[in-house]
Amino acid sequence: MNTAPAAVDLLVAVALVLVVAAATAAALTRDPVRQSVVLSVLGVCLALLFLLVQAPDVALSQLAVGSAITPLLVLLTVRKVRRRPRGGSGPGRDDREPER
Repeated sequence: MNTAPAAVDLLVAVALVLVVAAATAAALTRDPVRQSVVLSVLGVCLALLFLLVQAPDVALSQLAVGSAITPLLVLLTVRKVRRRPRGGSGPGRDDREPER
């Protein structure tokens, strides 16, 4: 592929801007569910950047781990934590009624 170096540099610059924007959005997002979606977008942007700098093996790894597995693990963890009852018994608790 005979792409002009200036065009490749422009694409890399655009990809870097996308990565910075997605990383900033991920850092500023408070809700874990929304944050996992933003992390997925960040993973895709990073994979695109790696592809543009001609690292296709790293791009594939980033695509699999950064945009699929990690957000999925975050979502499953949030689901598990939100399902747990607030007043349930656990370590350090017994089955008595709480004192008032």
